[in-house]
Amino acid sequence: MNKISSAITLLAMLVMAACNNSSDSATTAAATDTVKAAVVDSTPKAPEFKPFDVVEVSHAVKDYAKWRPLFNNDSVARKASGMELIVVSRELNKPNNLMITLQVSDTQKTKAFIADPRLKKVMAKGGVIGKPGIAWYHVIRMNPNSKEKQWVVITHKVKDFDAWLKVFDGEASARPSYGLVDVVLARGIEDPNTVQIVFDIKDMTKAKARMNDPALKKLMMDAGVEGAPKIVFYSQGD
Repeated sequence: MNKISSAITLLAMLVMAACNNSSDSATTAAATDTVKAAVVDSTPKAPEFKPFDVVEVSHAVKDYAKWRPLFNNDSVARKASGMELIVVSRELNKPNNLMITLQVSDTQKTKAFIADPRLKKVMAKGGVIGKPGIAWYHVIRMNPNSKEKQWVVITHKVKDFDAWLKVFDGEASARPSYGLVDVVLARGIEDPNTVQIVFDIKDMTKAKARMNDPALKKLMMDAGVEGAPKIVFYSQGD
């Protein structure tokens, strides 16, 4: 009888040990899963893109090397008026033709800055030729990884932006084969059917060939582009 009792007691102890081991394993597994989840959750996420406004100032200068230091020295006044420099673009074959692109946080301050007689004096001192062209855009897409030193800017009007966008996006997978990388898509603030596109250029020969390709012109017409697009090649101003 004592032998039977001892056997039962031993069996009960074994069962309890097995249960405890199972419980410990489950607890350990749950803890491991929690740690893994914490690691995944702690992975930094890329900042969400937020559309923003820009002003583009286009003009020619007599001497870029003389103009650039004066432009740089005026950065404090620009920031006080709600502007941050994005890039100074120099036309590829006419490097004294410039397009300055600035992000705008306060449109009214920026307009006051542009209209201020002080700016005209600064421009005159820097050798600006003629009356600057001013254009306002709302940037709806921007590639933060753009890094090429040359790009092409295409500006045109469309009949229906949504219809045009479907065609534009439908061609996206083919653009790398033309040496082009999507960088910016923007719409005119005053006229949302005015569209501006910026492509970085990885292969200039292929990019120029594509800009002159009759197939591209047909694609634009089919997408509802109105009139002849303005196409300008630029390089980065140091």
